[in-house]
Amino acid sequence: MKKLVLLCVLALVSTFSFADEGMWFLMHLKRLNEADMQKKGLKLTAEEIYSINNSSLKDAIVQFNGGCTAEIVSGSGLVFTNHHCGYGAIAELSTPEHDYLTNGFWAKNHGEELKPKSLFVRFFVRMDDVSKRILGLVNDKMTEKEREKIINQEIAKIQAENSENGKYVVSVRPFYNGNEYYYFVYQDYTDVRLVGTPPSSIGKFGGDTDNWEWPRHTGDFSIFRVYGDKDGNPAEYSKDNVPLKPKHFLPVSIKGIKEGDFSMILGYPGRTNRWMNAGGIDQNVNYAYPAWVEASKVGMDAMKKHMDKDQAVKLNYASKYSGVANYWKNRQGMIDALKKHRTAAAKGKQEKKFNKWANKAANKAEYGDVISTINNYYTQTNEKARHDNYLMGMLRSSTFAALPYSLGAGLKQYAQANEAKRKEMAPRLEAFINDNYEKAYMPLEIDVLADELNLYAAKGGNIAGYVRQMADKNAGNFQADIQSAFNSSIFGSKEKLTAFLANPTEQAVDNDPLYKLSSALMDKYRETSPEAEKLNNDFQAASRKYIAGVLKMDPNGKYYPDANSTLRLTYGTIRALPKDKRNDAKVNNYTTLKGTIAKYKPGDEEFDLPKRLMELYENKDYGRYADKDGYLPVNFLSDQDITGGNSGSPVLNANGELIGLAFDGNIEAMAGDVIFDPKLQRTISVDIRYVLFIIDKFAGATNIIDELKIVE
Repeated sequence: MKKLVLLCVLALVSTFSFADEGMWFLMHLKRLNEADMQKKGLKLTAEEIYSINNSSLKDAIVQFNGGCTAEIVSGSGLVFTNHHCGYGAIAELSTPEHDYLTNGFWAKNHGEELKPKSLFVRFFVRMDDVSKRILGLVNDKMTEKEREKIINQEIAKIQAENSENGKYVVSVRPFYNGNEYYYFVYQDYTDVRLVGTPPSSIGKFGGDTDNWEWPRHTGDFSIFRVYGDKDGNPAEYSKDNVPLKPKHFLPVSIKGIKEGDFSMILGYPGRTNRWMNAGGIDQNVNYAYPAWVEASKVGMDAMKKHMDKDQAVKLNYASKYSGVANYWKNRQGMIDALKKHRTAAAKGKQEKKFNKWANKAANKAEYGDVISTINNYYTQTNEKARHDNYLMGMLRSSTFAALPYSLGAGLKQYAQANEAKRKEMAPRLEAFINDNYEKAYMPLEIDVLADELNLYAAKGGNIAGYVRQMADKNAGNFQADIQSAFNSSIFGSKEKLTAFLANPTEQAVDNDPLYKLSSALMDKYRETSPEAEKLNNDFQAASRKYIAGVLKMDPNGKYYPDANSTLRLTYGTIRALPKDKRNDAKVNNYTTLKGTIAKYKPGDEEFDLPKRLMELYENKDYGRYADKDGYLPVNFLSDQDITGGNSGSPVLNANGELIGLAFDGNIEAMAGDVIFDPKLQRTISVDIRYVLFIIDKFAGATNIIDELKIVE
């Protein structure tokens, strides 16, 4: 059975190669996609995109800090990514006196480049299929826990075999809900420095209002550099490190683009759920996502109240606020799109067809109860999904919902230890405390936690018992209790924790009000039961069988694995949306600097613009970056299949030259993580000509321009 499923997957994927749908493995391009891509305009071979033994495009693509994508654009390790991907590092390096986030930053030489505390890029080395090896060890009689244990043991062996004694990071990932397994070999570089960033009025122009919207006018880019030791190997930060000489870097094309041009994107898409059943979609729309949206907004409002009053607080919380805000709007857009397009109903029709096939005599024993098991899982977990998303909203927004619990465990071990052991533990604890308290602003943290608890107690349903007891006493208003807890808690300040380290007792942690609250929340977050474990076990097994059954039932279907932060290629064309009166462009597949200026609102946090940019516009001083028709392009549209994690991905033309940086999608297609819509799905990218214009004409950073291989 397993061999049949695997053969079906490998054979059937080849029947599916629409230009604008699918996130493809690089190792399969030769067999599955090369001919179709070349027919649509690609001038390269699959070997030039992915090669193990020779330099290829994949050597210029990196995962950026674990959550975005970036690309190497020079022979000296220069990296382009999105402004919002570098946002946290830029904010960390900023102070009210040197506010790089607000005002921008441009290093004139290597010596001026700035090193954030923690930032890394991950190079992809190779991948291979280990499905037969892993699946040959398990069978359908095993429970999911038994299956997981055996698989994890084999994964550990595969990782050890390919890491070359720690030189490489090896990750083995499941695909098609565990019907296939591949391993991926990576190499990490941790000395990554800021080279340049536009001011936020360019890099984040439009703010939350324009986020996920088209037409868009955002210069969403930032620039970093990768360093290694003198031999080009990864090395911790040192003044003796040198810029990396990469195996491949991307040429930059300023020739321009037009409707219908072939284009492709390589990157690390984070997560799609295109195999999700109707019950899962209904759960997200009616239970999970509304709670996510509401909890996010409560956290955002509490943060912004303090951020607006103090520039230092604004800088220190800018990255957290931006992350919460991004998914706040994303999840609301998902709710609206999934409802509007009746996605659950469409999935329901597919499941009805599957169920009819599954209950034929030849299939019933294997697949007959798959859909009913999946539906039962969602029915039984709807209310839990709502609760969990209110709780996770609190954990995402509030530092102190989880910090006392995680730090408390270490403090108790410290208190129990002898003096010698304490001396050994102290530096690590002190470093952890410094990292978490250095930029924490307690009035904000008090308000965020109190407001989130108010919401959680009111709407979370089966909430943590300790929180319910507090709510019964305070009538659902946690403000006074949380203020009091911070006043008396050892976690209320860095100074109190330092005093604890000098005179530690286990009882001080156990009796601490913030530790008790945090522990109650985290225990609830991890709560399980034999009934819940069985429900999840049956659901996981049924989900795996559902995909296997679909592949067997419909050999002419369109199949590709969901995104899971592994390197993929997606391809399509430059493609417009219907004409929009808000866009001054002749074709609604690009925007212009004229349109940017039209949105200008002096003093507005989202739509203010630098004086220098407006002067360049007034003088039409665009240099060599203007389009042949005279306008300066800003953003453009294409129809590739991307999702979160693709932020910063290179958009490449038929020759493998960089034409833009992907940074967003359009809100009309927000259901795209669940179901692909070929009519609506678009990728929004910043045109590389606008990037170079800002670097060159706006910032005067010609030293950066001089590094690039520009194709005119």
